[in-house]
Amino acid sequence: MTREEFLRREYLGRIERVVDHIYAHHGDELTIDELADIAAFSRFHFHRVFSSITGETVSDFLKRVRLQQAASRLTEHPGEAVTDVALAVGFSSPSVFARAFRSRFGVTASVWRTLDGSKRRLLAESNACTVHSTAGPAIGNPGQAQASADRYDLSMRTDDSRRDAMKSLSYKVEVRKLPELTVAYARHVGAFNAIGEAFGRLSRWAGPRGLFRVPGAQSLAVYHDSPETTPEQKLRSSACVTVAPGTEVSGDINVMTIPGGMFAVARFEILPSQFGEAWDALMGEWFPSSGYQPDDRMCYEVYLQDPASHPKGMFVIDICEPVRPL
Repeated sequence: MTREEFLRREYLGRIERVVDHIYAHHGDELTIDELADIAAFSRFHFHRVFSSITGETVSDFLKRVRLQQAASRLTEHPGEAVTDVALAVGFSSPSVFARAFRSRFGVTASVWRTLDGSKRRLLAESNACTVHSTAGPAIGNPGQAQASADRYDLSMRTDDSRRDAMKSLSYKVEVRKLPELTVAYARHVGAFNAIGEAFGRLSRWAGPRGLFRVPGAQSLAVYHDSPETTPEQKLRSSACVTVAPGTEVSGDINVMTIPGGMFAVARFEILPSQFGEAWDALMGEWFPSSGYQPDDRMCYEVYLQDPASHPKGMFVIDICEPVRPL
């Protein structure tokens, strides 16, 4: 076994432990912090590692498992009340369960119970999310067979469409020590891809002061919250420009320090729509065979040129992800 394969297996093993825990405890109140600790990954970055490998967010995976278990329970225990099933598999209320079940299977839980096995299988297959099935033909109890068939194959196969999409991006990664940075910033609250408004505010303050023209000045975006655990409307990010320590600020422009240390620095040339793919490529493709794992220090993007000057309107960026040994 090569070192690369050994390291990738370590990543997969950690995610498999989380998958097993979710299947065993789907009825419990599970938190991202708890699952990150089981995987021994950074709590801040765990959600991205999980989704980059599985192609599904932790919350979506957990909801799907709970719905699978509910579908099985409804057929195996016809006398059990639908409300009791909903609460037993981990849903917070019958109404939340009812909406999720109908969205997933196309019928209500009560109707599901009245269908024969072939109709249930047809509904499950026609409404299923795309997953890698590791099970053989459905046999025995239809609900149980569907629950087994929807488990993930975490083999990181090269024919996986998600993996191929990652590999379509050309990038290079270096692990190196980066210095501590002092930055002036404008805070953005909301979807990360709307941070341009904050850069506009920052530019109106920094531009007249000539801060973008200082030799060695860098423009960057810092992400403070995890989109897996934070509602989109409350996500915090910062549009930044590096400044000298002690720089005076005013209005809604503030100063903060970004810790230095060891970082994976990934150089990408991407379209505005490919930022998510770039992060997925770094987290899901490069990290598993790198010998490193994400650290809890701030991660950020450095913008190396103005996309308006690029013939294809592309961004050239460095994604700077703090790392520690695996």
